[in-house]
Amino acid sequence: MAPPKITVPELRARKTQGPKIAMVTAYDATMAKLLEAGGADVLLVGDSLGMVVQGLGNTLPVTLDEMCYHGRAVARAAQRAHVMADLPFMSYQASPERAVESAGKLLKEGGCESVKLEGGRDFAEHVRRITAASIPVMAHLGLTPQSVHAMGGFKVQGRGNEAAERMLEDARILEQAGAFALLLEGIPSELGARITQAVSIPTVGIGAGPGCDGQVLVCYDFLGMYPDLRPRFVKRFAELGQAVVDATRAYVSEVQSGTFPSEAHSFGPGPKAEPTGNQPVVAKAPPGYGPASGE
Repeated sequence: MAPPKITVPELRARKTQGPKIAMVTAYDATMAKLLEAGGADVLLVGDSLGMVVQGLGNTLPVTLDEMCYHGRAVARAAQRAHVMADLPFMSYQASPERAVESAGKLLKEGGCESVKLEGGRDFAEHVRRITAASIPVMAHLGLTPQSVHAMGGFKVQGRGNEAAERMLEDARILEQAGAFALLLEGIPSELGARITQAVSIPTVGIGAGPGCDGQVLVCYDFLGMYPDLRPRFVKRFAELGQAVVDATRAYVSEVQSGTFPSEAHSFGPGPKAEPTGNQPVVAKAPPGYGPASGE
């Protein structure tokens, strides 16, 4: 029997009832299954896939169709975790109508259960219209990667009284517009705690300090699989990148030396069927192949 799904009402209840929300990114079925087995509450199909999966310098080129593709893969594997997807760059900014259409596509074709969009008060109407269509929305404030050029790079946001007060007001506006949660990225810890206390919806931080109602990390970051960028807020809970390198070296060495595959990894000739009369010979699948092995 499949475990009960984590729903939006349950995530909202975590604000007062706990425990804190543990959210991680996922981009494929295999990783989604492993992360869920580890207890992740929310699997975010992030447009960060542009950088960690596609090898791009930022998230801007990622398309809505690509988000749907990866969303379907994650959704197939997730039984308990809530599946959320990013609305990619220019899939919602042009108009609230476009935002509703794009969000609907992420649910209808991408298999997701909620969406996340970047931006403050300028996108309150977009949030309002999406939620009016019964699509749950997490809003994203602070360091918003889709605004990398406007911000002049990946820089901490909300420093200084004026910037902090504006972001605090943005949080209240987005809550009133219907967002069920807020993602706070790359802001001072004190501001993260202030926003968390000022709103009645849960906050999930990434580089926003321990005062948030939950945390999110890119899976390749906390697993130590993405060496090109190591932000201060990332803690590596494993070094799987080096483990992959070491395993590949061992594989290459055994292939080149001829020690792999050994007899243990090879198939024998198998039984031979003797023909009788005019009956055709039916070849049997060798061990390790066919329905008995799951293929």
